[in-house]
Amino acid sequence: MTTVPSTCDRTVVTLDTPLTRAVARHPAGKGRVSAAPTPPRPAPRTPTPRKPSYRLTRRGRFVVFLAAMLAFGGLTVGLGTQVIATSEAGEPVPSRAVTLQQGETLWDVAAAANPGGDIRETVHEITQLNALSDPGTIQAGTTLYVPLY
Repeated sequence: MTTVPSTCDRTVVTLDTPLTRAVARHPAGKGRVSAAPTPPRPAPRTPTPRKPSYRLTRRGRFVVFLAAMLAFGGLTVGLGTQVIATSEAGEPVPSRAVTLQQGETLWDVAAAANPGGDIRETVHEITQLNALSDPGTIQAGTTLYVPLY
């Protein structure tokens, strides 16, 4: 049991039971059963002006999405052709197809294709011709085009 002094001439007695403890812990029960006086509330702050928030309807979000997709598509079509295409025609390189065997490297293929030339230059030409980003990760069974020398 807890005795709590009251503001009037009576003494309030509260029983310490699981129910009263649960009510005291619950947000809705604050102020109903209290073992100690609550601290005074701070003075309310002056309201700060809020920035206006804009909320779009479902149709508005769809229109914004559609406009973004059209802009992205227009930029892709407009700039994509300038980046990929050139005004010059490429020269066809006479070449032959070679399939890599197990344990064979690009260096071995270049040495066999150009036995009297610079192997490093031949590896570079094979890499350029086949558009290989990383020549060290070629798998067995890959078909490569090798320039004729």
